Amino acid sequence: MRLVFSRRRREIDYFRQNGVEVQYRQLQQLIGQLEGTELGRRYGISALDSYESFAGKVPLGDYLSMNKDILRTKNGEQNVLWPSEIKWFAQSSGTTDSKSKYIPVSEEGLKQSHLQGPKDVMAVFADNYPDSDIFLGKILTLGGSCRIERGGESAFTGDLSAILIENTPLWASTRRIPSVETALIPDFDLKVRRICEEAEGENISAFAGVPSWNLVLMQYVLEYTGKSNILEVWPAMELFVHGGVNFAPYREQYRKLFPSPDMKYMDTYNASEGFFAIGDMPERDDMLLMLDYGQFYEFVPVDSLNDASKVIPLEGVREGVNYAMIITTSGGLWRYMIGDTVEFTSTAPYRIRITGRTKLYINTFGEELMIANAEEAVVAACKATGAQITEFTAAPIYMEGRTKGAHQWIVEFSTEPSDRSVFITSLDTRLKELNSDYEAKRFADATLRMPVLTVAPEGTFLRWMEKRGKIGGQNKVPRLSDDRKFVEEILEMIN
Repeated sequence: MRLVFSRRRREIDYFRQNGVEVQYRQLQQLIGQLEGTELGRRYGISALDSYESFAGKVPLGDYLSMNKDILRTKNGEQNVLWPSEIKWFAQSSGTTDSKSKYIPVSEEGLKQSHLQGPKDVMAVFADNYPDSDIFLGKILTLGGSCRIERGGESAFTGDLSAILIENTPLWASTRRIPSVETALIPDFDLKVRRICEEAEGENISAFAGVPSWNLVLMQYVLEYTGKSNILEVWPAMELFVHGGVNFAPYREQYRKLFPSPDMKYMDTYNASEGFFAIGDMPERDDMLLMLDYGQFYEFVPVDSLNDASKVIPLEGVREGVNYAMIITTSGGLWRYMIGDTVEFTSTAPYRIRITGRTKLYINTFGEELMIANAEEAVVAACKATGAQITEFTAAPIYMEGRTKGAHQWIVEFSTEPSDRSVFITSLDTRLKELNSDYEAKRFADATLRMPVLTVAPEGTFLRWMEKRGKIGGQNKVPRLSDDRKFVEEILEMIN
C-alpha cells in the first residue's frame, strides 16, 4: 500500500514545500472555470485575472449572499456557479433564515476534495506506520442518516455522508462496514443494532466519523457483545479517523474503550463545503492544510471580520493569529466565508488548528447550534409559559459511558415560567424546528437527550460579569459556549 500511495506522497511533500505556488495554480484553474459561467460574466472575470484582480471583482460572500444562485442551480439551471452540471446538494445546518443549507457539490468537487481527502488519510497513515496491518481489515463508518432525495427535476439532496456513499468507488465499498442499506437507516438505535449484527465477527481495523456519535455506537457494541472493551471485540482495531467536533472532551473515554498504547487517532477537517486538513503527524495536535484539492484559501483576522481590505491569501498569514477562513472551490463557492476560524501553528508547511466559529455556537455533538437559534427558541419558550428572562447561557453536558450528551441552559428569570418543564420542552421543540442538525441529534435521543434547565437566582449573571470585570459598555453575557468554562463558573456562584 505504501507503493500504491508513493506518487501521492510525493505530491503532498511538494505542496508542503511549495504551498504558495500550488495555491496560485489552483486559483488560476478555478478562475478559468469561472470565466464562462453566469457568475463570471456578472463580475467580468477573465481567465488571465491575477489574484488581486479576482479579489477586486468578486465580493466576499456567505450562504445568504449566494443562496439565490444556489437555489437556481438546485432548481435545474446550470452554468450559474460552475460550468459542469451540479446535481448533488449537501444538506447541512441552516442559517438564521432557513432550517437547512444546500451546499452545491460538483463532480470535480467530489473527486478533487471530498473523495481525495479519505484516500490521503490512508496515504499519510501508511507512510507514518509502514508496519501496520490496517489494510488487511475493514473500516467501520458511521455517517448521518439523511437519505438522498430529489430536490427538483435533476437535483439530489442529502447529508454529505449519504452523497459520499452514493459516489464511493466499488473497490472501496467492499472494504467498508456497514452495508449501504444499514448506513442510511434514519432510526439511530435501529442502525447501531444492525451495525452490531453486521460487524460482529468481521476483521475491523479502523473506524471513522464524529466522536460523539461513535462513542454511542461503541457503547452499544459492548452491550451487544458483552465485552469489556472494543479491542476484545475487534483485536485488529488500531485507528480512529475523527472530525466534525472537538475531540478533546472525548479523549479519555476513548482511551477506556481502547486500552492500548497502539491505538491511533487522526484528526480531519472536513465539511459539506470541502475537505480541508489532515492530522498527518501523530505527535502534534494540529493539521496539515491540504493545498491541491481544487480549493483556494483566503483569510481575514477575526478582529477585522467586516474589513475586506484585511483579507489575505495564504502567503500573508502569520502564526498565532485567529483567522476566519474564506474558500473558493471547484464546487462553485466563490470567496465564501465558511464560518470557521483557524490559527496557523506553522507556515512551513502550512498547518492549522481549528479555533471555533465566527459566531457563538455549540457544536460538541455536531449539532451546530447558533446564537440565532438559541435566542428564537428562548422567545418561544417564554411565550409558551408566560416567562420573562434576565439572562441566559448554555453549554454542553459531555457524554459519560452510556449516558447521552445534553445541553445545560442556565436561565435567570425576572418572571418565572408557569411550568419549568413546559419551558424547556418548548425550547427543545423550537430548536428542532429551526435547526436540522440539532433535530437529527435529538431524534429518539440518539446523541442528545432533553436539555437540562438550571434556574439562577436573581442577580447571578450581574455578579458573574462583575467578577470577570465585564460590566457596562459593549460587554455581553456569552449566550452559547462549546465548552463548560462559563457554565461551571456560574454554577459555583449558584451553589
